[in-house]
Amino acid sequence: MRNLPTDQGIVPAASEANDTATTQVLLTFDDNRRASTLFGQYGQNLALIERRLGVVAEQRGNQVTIDGSRDACERARRVLEGLYEQIKRGHDLSQGDVEGAIRLVIAQGSLFDFDPTTSRPAFEEINLRKRPVRARTSGQDAYMRALKRHPLVFGTGPAGTGKTWLAVAHAVALFERKEVDRIILSRPAVEAGERLGFLPGDMREKVDPYLRPIYDALFDLMDARIVERAMQSGEIEIAPLAFMRGRTLANAVVILDEAQNTTSMQMKMFLTRLGENGRMIVTGDPSQTDLPSGQTSGLSEAIRLLADVEGVGHVAFTKDDVVRHELVARIVEAYDNAKREPGR
Repeated sequence: MRNLPTDQGIVPAASEANDTATTQVLLTFDDNRRASTLFGQYGQNLALIERRLGVVAEQRGNQVTIDGSRDACERARRVLEGLYEQIKRGHDLSQGDVEGAIRLVIAQGSLFDFDPTTSRPAFEEINLRKRPVRARTSGQDAYMRALKRHPLVFGTGPAGTGKTWLAVAHAVALFERKEVDRIILSRPAVEAGERLGFLPGDMREKVDPYLRPIYDALFDLMDARIVERAMQSGEIEIAPLAFMRGRTLANAVVILDEAQNTTSMQMKMFLTRLGENGRMIVTGDPSQTDLPSGQTSGLSEAIRLLADVEGVGHVAFTKDDVVRHELVARIVEAYDNAKREPGR
């Protein structure tokens, strides 16, 4: 006998012929502690579902009543039951997971029956020793598929879409499976003109400010002791782009972050470092270049020149793929609208 939340009925609140008809769904979950995790602290997960799906969700103990249109209630039910099954399988639940489940249900529509105990996420997943990493949007799903398929992948788009984080997750997965010997992470240090000699400290201390987001992703996805040990042994290397010159990077996955700040020559130099059994991931936001006015971004040029080259993948994220605070997507949209309307 399956141990499922019980759906105690769908009750139309008005005539189905009426376009404004609403439905009420009552869900009862069999474990109070898990239900509390599902609903979120102070009901924040339910509040997110309400905002995104246009329903009203009232929580009482281990029960939740959902009011709204039939389609909206069905989507909310799928989200809650799917997330509850994740919790039962021992997965941690973050607000990002809730957002991802909402986007997945919206993308799936109502074309097929849904069984939360047997269904598997349609989006790609990377299994790491520390934690599983799941795509939360269709753009992230396409990106993760491209990373598996191509030795060179460009990921472009606005901040908050997970370009760098997912690239690091893919690199860590390859490293843990011993498909590569090294992870090499790089960024152009444009703010210092890549002349780092005047900065105090050793090389790591000089470049730390520019590479901090990559460090954050590494420590989020791997045990800190393993990261430190791998960095000391050279299995994980973090270096500014200028230090890639003259090297051949074989049996390694190499990530170039903030690539919109590379010049044409820097990008060509970087891409031609690819060695045997090497993988390269290049990420950046072409709309946020820090290069001097009038200078061509190596990222934009490379995407154009390599568009039809076999073995090269490109995934362009949009504001719909932003997985940070929901306000970030609206901020990105406002700036995009301002670009389209110069008079604003």
